[in-house]
Amino acid sequence: MPISSEETKILQTLEDLQIPYQRYEHPPVATVKEAEQYSDLHPGAHCRNLFLRDKPGKKHYLVILRIETEVNLNKLARAFKSGRLSFASNERLYRFLGVLPGAVSPFGLVHDIDHEVMVILDHTILEADTAGFHPNVNTATIVVKVTDLLHFLDVMGNNYQVIDFTREDIS
Repeated sequence: MPISSEETKILQTLEDLQIPYQRYEHPPVATVKEAEQYSDLHPGAHCRNLFLRDKPGKKHYLVILRIETEVNLNKLARAFKSGRLSFASNERLYRFLGVLPGAVSPFGLVHDIDHEVMVILDHTILEADTAGFHPNVNTATIVVKVTDLLHFLDVMGNNYQVIDFTREDIS
């Protein structure tokens, strides 16, 4: 399968940042459930990424979770003193992260040049050595060290916060 120009951009960004990665190809997957069919392809934390917006549509959040982590959007909104949270439209997803549904990942932050998206990271991801994410396309998974993921987030310039999703006020 040829590598798309979007994926090439992500791979080049990782190389420019001297972030080593492993790339795993798989058939297109649109949901976490579909991706789990290929979970034995790569090591590390298997993650899902939610792109959310508040009710007024002024704040946008990229929530990065292990696939088994539960999240209550109403409690999360209260924890962030935000309006009701819901999934952002496909148009917003493309405008802020440059991706289509099924390919959401922290690597989409390369498109958020104004740093408008707040990243919320599940603290259990930090317990893993590596984590896997789509390279802005849903036909591959890129595995990086979690420390390199944090470096990537720092370089992108978006604010991020590590959250314990098992807290009573969030779960």
